[in-house]
Amino acid sequence: MKISFSPPDITQAEIEAVAEVLRSGWITTGPRVRELEERLAEYCGTPRAVCLNSATACMEMALRAWGIGPGDEVITSAYTYSATAAIICHVGATPILIDTEKNSYHMDIDQIEKAISRKTKAILPVDIGGAMCDYERILEVMEEKKGRFRPQNDQQAIFSRPIILADAAHSFGASRKNKKSGNAADFTAFSFHAVKNLTTGEGGALTWRHRDGINPEEWHRRVKLLSLHGQTKDALEKNKTLSEWEYDVAGAYYKCNMTDVAAAIGLVQFARYEKLLKKRRAIAEYYDKRLSEKEVTAWQRDERHGQSSRHLYLVRLPGRDRESCNNIMRRMAQKGVPSNVHFKPLPLLTAYRGMGFRIENCPNAYDSYSNTITLPLHTGLTGDEAEYVMDVFINESGV
Repeated sequence: MKISFSPPDITQAEIEAVAEVLRSGWITTGPRVRELEERLAEYCGTPRAVCLNSATACMEMALRAWGIGPGDEVITSAYTYSATAAIICHVGATPILIDTEKNSYHMDIDQIEKAISRKTKAILPVDIGGAMCDYERILEVMEEKKGRFRPQNDQQAIFSRPIILADAAHSFGASRKNKKSGNAADFTAFSFHAVKNLTTGEGGALTWRHRDGINPEEWHRRVKLLSLHGQTKDALEKNKTLSEWEYDVAGAYYKCNMTDVAAAIGLVQFARYEKLLKKRRAIAEYYDKRLSEKEVTAWQRDERHGQSSRHLYLVRLPGRDRESCNNIMRRMAQKGVPSNVHFKPLPLLTAYRGMGFRIENCPNAYDSYSNTITLPLHTGLTGDEAEYVMDVFINESGV
């Protein structure tokens, strides 16, 4: 067999939805983006949602809208994709990288507590593989450390503490302690990239919880302004009354809006999402069963507290090193089973080593990275293919 690692699950319904948009003559930001925003907010139980062209843009616009920049610090995980830390650099703030908990892919909350300073303006936890971080405990730490916080504007004073901005690129559809991803942190950024559980091709969404002092409509407008050059009317608004073309530009901002072509895919995916999620979890549970008595550890966080979206299937092989795991991956590839590694800790990358970060300060992250393999998990897998993936992995790893 030849297995795909993570192809998008696209049906004729998505294709027809895109064709309908193309025939409509309205292909940029318009009614379908607005509809998708409404559906997402309802699903997450949040006041509003904003759809942009990536989770990266969502996180960056959230920091910019909150007035975070030079002189500020943002704490995030050393175990994540580069985009999480890059957006901190984009706004001119200083990234503070935290090690993970032992035997976990989530950052160590005790270390977050120690790293908070008067310059800290945001905490950026990362939901790995579909499992949500313990936002309840992170919030408790933020409340305990309020005395260190120094707001730089009226918005920041609303919380009187650093904001919690979740990198939930992997966790759409997950839950923890009766809160859905999207409604557990102060602000949450989702990814709808081609490999994600729900895709728009490229895209993302930003949600936020209800909070006194934050007007949902004003916040929505602010993020939209940032995403479209600061223009006070988008093309759809100007098109409602052809003679009312007049608009203003509120600032020299950015260009990261979502298109109706992308939103059309997302709307169909959203209508199918519960079935997609159910199938993904069924495959993951089959993997769990096959590996239950093997010398491996499969990541899914503690399901007693919630439910992972099972976006990725990360397996650790205790006692192995990176080269040993790489050799297993090569042998699996020769038999038609691709695999990956999520992630290479940031201090191992040139960009972050150049900023002075050292992997020696993140021993738990390095330990996880050294023996992790990510196996194929997607809704296109048949039962026979899932069985083949497990057969090949078990045989080649010798577990």
